[in-house]
Amino acid sequence: MAFTLLGFSMNNAMELSLNTSSSISQFQPFLQHTNVNLRMEVRFNRSKSFTVTRMSSPISCCSSDSAISATPYTSSTGVPRMIRKRRRYRKLNPGEKEGITEEMRFVAMKLRNVKGKRIVKDDGSDEEDNDTDESTQSDSIDDDDENGETWQPSLEGFVKFLVDSQLVFNTIERIVDESSDVSYVYFRKTGLERSEALSEDLEWFKEQKIEIPEPSSPGVSYAKYLEELAETSAPLFLSHFYNIYFAHIAGGQVIAKKVSKKILEGKELKFTEWEEGEAEECLKGVREKLNMLGEHWARDDKNKCLREATKSFRFQGQIIRHIIL
Repeated sequence: MAFTLLGFSMNNAMELSLNTSSSISQFQPFLQHTNVNLRMEVRFNRSKSFTVTRMSSPISCCSSDSAISATPYTSSTGVPRMIRKRRRYRKLNPGEKEGITEEMRFVAMKLRNVKGKRIVKDDGSDEEDNDTDESTQSDSIDDDDENGETWQPSLEGFVKFLVDSQLVFNTIERIVDESSDVSYVYFRKTGLERSEALSEDLEWFKEQKIEIPEPSSPGVSYAKYLEELAETSAPLFLSHFYNIYFAHIAGGQVIAKKVSKKILEGKELKFTEWEEGEAEECLKGVREKLNMLGEHWARDDKNKCLREATKSFRFQGQIIRHIIL
């Protein structure tokens, strides 16, 4: 008898077993295959011998009543070579090893682009940024002093600045105190709170017969945005929470002191009043807590926090502009 097996694919090896008896012959092939296509023909004759033909090369074996195994076919190369895909590692953001607050600090440094000057990016490339960054108004004031130029803030504008600032600080402090989100609990009573101090300052202006206006568009818009953000994403809201205090300590209080010196005969406002080293120490505590929480945030959430940091500085820049416009 003769039969043909088609379509098998073998990987350099073949095991073939045959059981025979006086009346019945059974053919039970065991094939291992991956890459080699095989056309195999098996022929039996009366002497119980058979020929296995693979392509054009015949293999002859003699059968017996016991099982027969064909000699395994092996390649000269042995095990097929495996090519591993090179793993690509993500480039770390500046400050990422230290924590999310350090990443946001680098964002703030990038925004220090005064009067459209060319800045150098962290990747070594430079670019011309002609957009006016309103968050750098404090730098403009400092530069004016260093260059001997004069700038004259208005009392009306300064009061608007304090009113909008009071609204923003009151909003973030109220949200943290009243929210049931466990993430906000860590930031209650940090020692950085400014809303009460601003209320006292505005009360003093009232006593001086100075009209206190309603909050203006920049302050109202920012307060509304913070409330909406607090309900949807704790990480993004806390990005603003930290940067509001960070910006005040790093630049806002400096501006307020300079304005007070020019138009209020040097009166020190409660808004800028701190014990020696108190502000930096309190901010350090907030920074450590935020970094601790940030370790549990996904990278995508952290990237969003960095974008929100930029928004925070721009919102605050619009409020600061009340002073010098």
